[in-house]
Amino acid sequence: MVLTNDISTLPRTLEEFMAWEPEDGFKYEWNDGELIKFVGMNRKQVFIYEALNQLFIEKGLWKIGTLVSEYDVQLSGIQMRRPDVAYLTKEQIVLTKQGEDEIPEFAIEIISGNDKANKVEEKTIEYFKAGVKVLWLIYPDNKTVQVYTSLKQAQICTDDDICSAKPILEDFEIKVSDIFA
Repeated sequence: MVLTNDISTLPRTLEEFMAWEPEDGFKYEWNDGELIKFVGMNRKQVFIYEALNQLFIEKGLWKIGTLVSEYDVQLSGIQMRRPDVAYLTKEQIVLTKQGEDEIPEFAIEIISGNDKANKVEEKTIEYFKAGVKVLWLIYPDNKTVQVYTSLKQAQICTDDDICSAKPILEDFEIKVSDIFA
């Protein structure tokens, strides 16, 4: 990873990372001393987020929580990740306002061509260790969704298969084909 910032200004600890304001226009995650550079959502990912957010609103789920795009999630004392989409309950939102770090129980990663398989798997493990209960890995290029309810329980969904956020959000279900419509 090549960074345009002067090496002397790069964060060396999680605390420094949390206070750091990069000047190169990119977004970053922190993983046990590793600074991970990425770009925000591309157009395809934004359209997917919009389809999911619209479903969330139509189901009235905004009354119990919110879907947040690229939310900072401190998974542990050494890891800060930004899932593409995270669900937070109203209670979790109140706690974040009070300065608490809240782990979403439902997270979504929209996988781009730049994502490496081993890094996606590493992040999946980190999410479940931190307390995520449902994780969707959406692959736009293949039009598939992997729905994880644990590290050992996953379903690969295609075409008209239903993706569900159960047991976290009982009514949040969508056909794969509708995600990519």
